[in-house]
Amino acid sequence: MALRIIIGLVLTVVAFAIAGRRLWWLYRLGRTGQPAPERIEAVREHPAQDAETQVTQVIGQRKLLKWSVPGVAHALTFWGFIVLILTIIEAYGDLFSRHFSIPLIGTWAWVGFLEDLFAVAVLAGIITFAIIRLQSDPKREGRKSRFAGSHTGAAWLVLLGIFLVIATLLIYRGAQINTGDFPYPKGAFASEVVGHWLHPLGAANHGIETTFILLQLAVILGFLIFVTYSKHLHIVIAPINVLFARRPNGLGPLQPMRSNGKVLDFEEADPDEDVFGIGKVEDLSWKGMLDLATCTECGRCQSQCPAYVTGKPLSPKMIILELRDHAFAKAPYLLAGSDEARAALPDAVKTEAERPIIGDGDAHGVIHPDELWSCTNCGACVEECPVDIEHIDHITGMRRYQVLVESAFPTEAATMLKNLESKGNPWGMGESKRAEWITELDFEVPVVDGPIGPEVEYLFWVGCAGALEDRAKKTTKAIAGLLHAAGVNFAVLGPAESCTGDPARRMGNEFVYSMLAQQNIETLNEAGARKIVASCPHCFNTIAREYPQLGGNYEVIHHTQLLAQLVADGRLTPVSPIEEKITYHDPCFLGRHNRVFTPPREIMEQVPGVQAQEMHRCKERGFCCGAGGARMWMEERIGKRINTERIDEALGTDPDTISTGCPYCLVMLGDAVAAKKSSGEAKETLEVVDVAQLLARSIAVPAPAPASPDGSESGGSGAA
Repeated sequence: MALRIIIGLVLTVVAFAIAGRRLWWLYRLGRTGQPAPERIEAVREHPAQDAETQVTQVIGQRKLLKWSVPGVAHALTFWGFIVLILTIIEAYGDLFSRHFSIPLIGTWAWVGFLEDLFAVAVLAGIITFAIIRLQSDPKREGRKSRFAGSHTGAAWLVLLGIFLVIATLLIYRGAQINTGDFPYPKGAFASEVVGHWLHPLGAANHGIETTFILLQLAVILGFLIFVTYSKHLHIVIAPINVLFARRPNGLGPLQPMRSNGKVLDFEEADPDEDVFGIGKVEDLSWKGMLDLATCTECGRCQSQCPAYVTGKPLSPKMIILELRDHAFAKAPYLLAGSDEARAALPDAVKTEAERPIIGDGDAHGVIHPDELWSCTNCGACVEECPVDIEHIDHITGMRRYQVLVESAFPTEAATMLKNLESKGNPWGMGESKRAEWITELDFEVPVVDGPIGPEVEYLFWVGCAGALEDRAKKTTKAIAGLLHAAGVNFAVLGPAESCTGDPARRMGNEFVYSMLAQQNIETLNEAGARKIVASCPHCFNTIAREYPQLGGNYEVIHHTQLLAQLVADGRLTPVSPIEEKITYHDPCFLGRHNRVFTPPREIMEQVPGVQAQEMHRCKERGFCCGAGGARMWMEERIGKRINTERIDEALGTDPDTISTGCPYCLVMLGDAVAAKKSSGEAKETLEVVDVAQLLARSIAVPAPAPASPDGSESGGSGAA
């Protein structure tokens, strides 16, 4: 008895010392990142929401369970190890007493049953994992495997380790049944089966019990050490990463540029002292460092990334792993206490420390520029990540450094940025062009000239595409017509409207974004805008979620939300049938980023004759059109075009019409359909339209409203 106590305690002390040393090293490395006080503040402000997230996402495994079979397998394994904490307590207790049982509950039959049930569930889980990994072997599947690029060898070691934990557990419990030391009189069905197998060994069960108790502890403690040195560190730090992630699901507005924890003021910034984006791994915030250490290498982000799926070099998973490996290799340099200590480091460490984050050719950067600039900011990676890694933040941070410091970005985007600065729109058109669509209507649309009057219910934010791009202008006119028909008083800014700055910000030019955003906020405040309806999801997202960072707080609604409400209220009545099969494409910045999935579908449901057909990838898992992240103004030279991939999926539903709720999507999908028509792969009648256009085809225009006592019509468009 004394010997097994000594061995057990020695194993524990050694394991905790090794694991503790590694965790302390990781903590110190994380502290080399930039401060992120906003993360601490957010947790303090929303404790109830964060508690709910821990319950649903960490304990409830909500994100993982979206993946059915692997999700259930992971949930069983996770819950199993929570329950099997009881068996670890019992194993340590058995070191000191052969008849140990957990106080109060240690002899209840249902506890023994629960322990064995989850032990078997864990075995079922790891068998499932093994089958999945064999079926998705990167050596055979190549890029198609979501495990491509992952450290698969370590994953097999973990599966082996988990198997040994369960095997040693059941063997020592089975031996205890035969020696009479088992605390549960019945219920532990799996242990009883093993005990039956071991029963013929007679007195040898005493030795088996001692040996496998020690092996059980050795395996658990060895697993603890392995976890701290592998991707399975997420077992410990995933709840922390989820706690400090943005809501919902890690997606949210881009954060302003920060230096040493403070929002960067461009007028007072010092390029020699301040941090401009991510130019070195230590420019990541501590939350960014936590992201790197939390990655499970599961590849769910990679499998959903439109860039990766269409043959681009970008993999969200590999971005994180490349940064993590670089951070670990550079760690001795970052943690060195002095210049003398750094000078004494091996040459390999010094070389890694000098390695640029982004570079190709002779630069040998950690990440290739083509990886960085392939991102569409669609958010699929963040949506799928079970541990809430914020890939978009890291990509945007690196873009900011490349644009603002290195002036290194795709050349074709330079024209777009120049047009934004000089003309306030990506196409470089004059401001007078913004109101030309109004002249094509048969009713008056008030253009704001001074403060908005109280009679104006909504300011219609038209957006650059909606005002200047011919296909998107059709949507704008349809929305205006519908609002007019419903008797909604609205006005537009016309020439006073400017680009929200979204393309500049998503590309990394925070300076141009800030300039445009402040200009628009000033215009909106002078106009006294209260409620805004936007037709572009990018404008909608920027004004609603990112302008508040600069003091612009408004009530913003997307046009599909407003139109759906007008239909529900009976102010718009679809009556003319549209006998077509229609498939709806979810814009990323409307759906995934802002969770607006239902209103566009509700509108189509109310249009008589429409046969709605969902694409395989829809709603939260909708597939990007390829225009986000400023990709609308960059050439797509590598792999298959993303918009073509999306249209190929849409054609699989044999649609008569493809609908959407975004001018970017309208243009990108329209271009892909035109290419398919020219090659004979799509029928000539196929078209891409906005949901508003569908509704406009179907509504019955109401009779003129009765005259009010002052002689004017009530419910008119009003004047601004």
